[in-house]
Amino acid sequence: MSILTREVILSEIEAGRIVLDPFSPEMVGPASVDLHLGRTFRVFNAARRPVRIDGSSDYRDLSDKIELAEGETMLLMPGETILGLTVERVRLAPDLCGWLEGRSRFARVGLLVHISASFMQPGIDNHQVLEMSNFGPHPLELVPGIPICQFIFQRTEGQAVYQGRFAGQDRTLW
Repeated sequence: MSILTREVILSEIEAGRIVLDPFSPEMVGPASVDLHLGRTFRVFNAARRPVRIDGSSDYRDLSDKIELAEGETMLLMPGETILGLTVERVRLAPDLCGWLEGRSRFARVGLLVHISASFMQPGIDNHQVLEMSNFGPHPLELVPGIPICQFIFQRTEGQAVYQGRFAGQDRTLW
């Protein structure tokens, strides 16, 4: 497996093997594509009951969906975790996969953009869910539209298409 660089990413986009919607060439860096923070979030309910981790738990039962209006921001308190969606929908060919990574400028103030499950399967076609946590001492004001993370693309050996529980996820199903 190899990581795709800027020229290869642009070539794969031109060929329709990577689809980013919306897309602008300025999003493409030396070996990744910037994805932007959307206005849709899920905020976990404060509760004192345990969540059983056995495959039956559903984050939707434990959280409220919030859609921010234009110009609104989301406050992330120290120690808090929320879910967010990228503006962009990402679709990959069956022989491409990828990784979501945070940005160092935000990590340096305590923002973890993707705390777990950063691997994106071949053949995905969805908005990326961000598992954001504030590990710093200060409240963080998240501004929709900022380039919040980067997607790193890799070629696979063989082909596959993700058909799991979250296939086709977007803000209407989320």
